[in-house]
Amino acid sequence: MSYPKMTVNLETIKNNVKSVVGLCNSQGIKVAGVTKVFCGNPRIAKAYIEGGVSYLADSRIENLIRLKELDIPKIMLRLPMKSESEKIVEYADISLNSELDTITSLSEKALEKGKIHKIILMVDLGDLREGYYDEKSLFNSIEKMIELKGVKIIGLGTNLTCYGGVIPTKEILNRLAKLEKQIEEKYNIELEILSGGNSSTVHLLPDNKIDRLNNLRLGESLILGTESAYGEQIEGTKNDAFTLQVEIIEVKEKPSLPTGKIGRDAFGNIPTFIDRGVRRRILCAVGKQDVDFEALYPLDEGIIILGGSSDHLILDGSDSEVDYKVGDIIEFRMSYVGILRGMTSEYVEKEIIK
Repeated sequence: MSYPKMTVNLETIKNNVKSVVGLCNSQGIKVAGVTKVFCGNPRIAKAYIEGGVSYLADSRIENLIRLKELDIPKIMLRLPMKSESEKIVEYADISLNSELDTITSLSEKALEKGKIHKIILMVDLGDLREGYYDEKSLFNSIEKMIELKGVKIIGLGTNLTCYGGVIPTKEILNRLAKLEKQIEEKYNIELEILSGGNSSTVHLLPDNKIDRLNNLRLGESLILGTESAYGEQIEGTKNDAFTLQVEIIEVKEKPSLPTGKIGRDAFGNIPTFIDRGVRRRILCAVGKQDVDFEALYPLDEGIIILGGSSDHLILDGSDSEVDYKVGDIIEFRMSYVGILRGMTSEYVEKEIIK
C-alpha cells in the first residue's frame, strides 16, 4: 500500500447526506451536493445521489465533466469565465452568474448548441465575494438578460461566510426573498430557485424557516456533518468519513530549539519555537505540498504537530503511549480544507471503501 493515503468511507458519507437532506427537505429545501472537495470523484458523487441530493454542484468545470455520466442536474458554482462558456453550456445545466457580458456569451454558445442554459443570479448581501451589490445594477442587467434567447433566469442566490465571514441570519436571507418577489412582480417572471448559501446556513434550519428559501449548496455539512457557521455537529452525522494515513520515516530524540541564528524558512516565514527540552521527534512523509498542517487532527491525542516543510511533517510523540517506529502509520482526521487539499494532491493515494 502506498502512503500518504486518504481513506474515504462511502457509507458514512451517504448516511451524513441522508441526515442533512432530510433536515433540509423537511423545510422544503432541496440540496445541491458540492463535489469540489473530492475533485468530482464519480463514486463519491454517487453516494451523494443515493443520500438524496437534488443536484450536483462544483466550482471547476473539469469536475463537472468527470460527472457527465450521472443523470442528475448539475450546477456550476464559480462565476463562469467567458473563455469556458462553451464547456459550461455543454456540461452544466445551471450556472451562478453576476456579469452581463458572461451571460451574453453563455447565451450565444447555448444558441449554437440548440440549448437554453439556466441562470441563477448572485446577490452580494455583505460578504463581499461575488454578486450584485446594489439593486439598481441588478435590475438594469435583468432588463437586458430577459431579452437573451439562449439563457433563462431561474433564480437568485447568495454566498456568505466564505470570504467576509458573515454569518447568515434570518434577516439577511429574508432580504434575498424580498428581492426575489420584487423581480418577479417587476418583470413578470417566475423564479423557481432561491439559493440561500452554503453549510453556514444550516444552523438556521432547525428553528427558523427562511421565507421562500428552497435551495442550499452544501459541501462541508455532507462530508463532515458540520454546519460551518459555528462548527456544530448535525444530529445523525459523523465527521470521520475521510482519514489521512502517513508513514513514519524517522524517529529521533532531539532538542526543541534549533541551533544557530533563526532566519526565514522554506516558505519565507520566520518560525518560532517552544522549548520543551529534548523530545521524541517523528518525521513523516507528507508535506505542505499535499496537506494543510493546521487542518490535521491526530487520532492519537498524545501527538503534537510541530510543523514541517513542503515534503515533511514533523511531530512530537513524547506524550504518546505508542512506541512509534520507522514504517509505522499515523492517522489523522481533517477539516474541510484539509480534505480539499489532500484530495487535490496527486501525491496522496486515495482509497474508497464502503
